[in-house]
Amino acid sequence: MDAVIKAKDLRKSYRKTQALNDVSLEVERGRIVGLIGPNGAGKTTLLRALTGLLRVDGDLDVLGQHPWSERVKLMRDVAFIADTATLPKWARINQILTYTEAVHPNFSRKRAENFLKQTGIDTSRRIKTLSKGMKVQVHLALVMAIDASLLVLDEPTLGLDILFRKTFYTNLLNDYFDENRTIIVSTHQIEEIEHILTDVVFINQGRIMLDSSMDDINARYATVAVKRDNVEAARKLKPIQENVLLGQHVFLFEGVPAEKLQSLGEVSPTRVADLFTAKMQEKQA
Repeated sequence: MDAVIKAKDLRKSYRKTQALNDVSLEVERGRIVGLIGPNGAGKTTLLRALTGLLRVDGDLDVLGQHPWSERVKLMRDVAFIADTATLPKWARINQILTYTEAVHPNFSRKRAENFLKQTGIDTSRRIKTLSKGMKVQVHLALVMAIDASLLVLDEPTLGLDILFRKTFYTNLLNDYFDENRTIIVSTHQIEEIEHILTDVVFINQGRIMLDSSMDDINARYATVAVKRDNVEAARKLKPIQENVLLGQHVFLFEGVPAEKLQSLGEVSPTRVADLFTAKMQEKQA
């Protein structure tokens, strides 16, 4: 296993809040991992720990480096987009490109300019004249132009309309991702990234609730739109969730053989958002 990230028993507290509570996970090279959780679950704390912005207790190795003590070396191979990222309002875009080219050895100005060309943003404009969505796109262009082994995205498309969100993820797959790069993305827009994920990690109240590949999820979970006459039979198989949509009973099952489900109704793959909701409700029960 070629693990890019090795984390064991990570802990971080803020006064009375346990932001990370014995978090352990490994991420292999060449994976796209969705980090999913409600607000305040510990997602940003974990991402900041991975990129050396925050000291945490426990054992942590990222690309063979300790993020906190070896951050300067680590960040040559890591790119990070935070949802709170800001750019200097007084600067022109081309000035920022020049500066980034001078300070980062793995930055490609040509790649950044090509990305911006697709958005139609004039690089002579000052940051203060840009809309929120435009500022996000400039920051995306800067980070995606860095030849990084690990790309960490914290709500990367916040402020973008649906067209640019789709364009961003298409560019991420076609122009950036390959078997030597690893991407971790945290977002509330689960439906928009589900098709690109290889793995998902659910986190809540500082604890990992689920750490699984998409292949395992598809093999382990199933959603069934159950025929009315089969509702009681479906309940006997102990679904982890039951919903009624427009009079149709929809059940989510875990670990039930496919042959037992097919006679109940229409079987379909489980969406990540539905599985996340079920796991959160299961925790609260």
